[in-house]
Amino acid sequence: MLIAVASKTGAEVDQHFGHAERFLIYDYGGGSPRPVKEVEVEKYCSFDPDHPFRHRQFDGIVAALEGCKAVVTAMIGELPKQELQKAGITSVVAPGPIAAALKLAHDSVCGGNCRGGKRAAGSCQHV
Repeated sequence: MLIAVASKTGAEVDQHFGHAERFLIYDYGGGSPRPVKEVEVEKYCSFDPDHPFRHRQFDGIVAALEGCKAVVTAMIGELPKQELQKAGITSVVAPGPIAAALKLAHDSVCGGNCRGGKRAAGSCQHV
């Protein structure tokens, strides 16, 4: 399962969705996250107090996150969260170490039936 992480340091989830200029993409499988790539994006936030929805920037981010089932951020506004959900991407707020955030994101999306269903034990095959 591909999961995007908003991180400035590369070790922590430490970026607000709107402030991120890059996302680290991980493949979370078998309980062992594997870095896949880094994608650069145009920052979504305009620092406008009225917070208008910036379609062009948002659409660019969604395109950059193609294939990701979740995005983990330190914070995200309600409208971008709803729009990500419409695009099939679950947003998870989990500031802190990336490994723990990836597990939380996976568990938020998976429900035990990703990539072909449950194993005989009834748990997700990624765990």
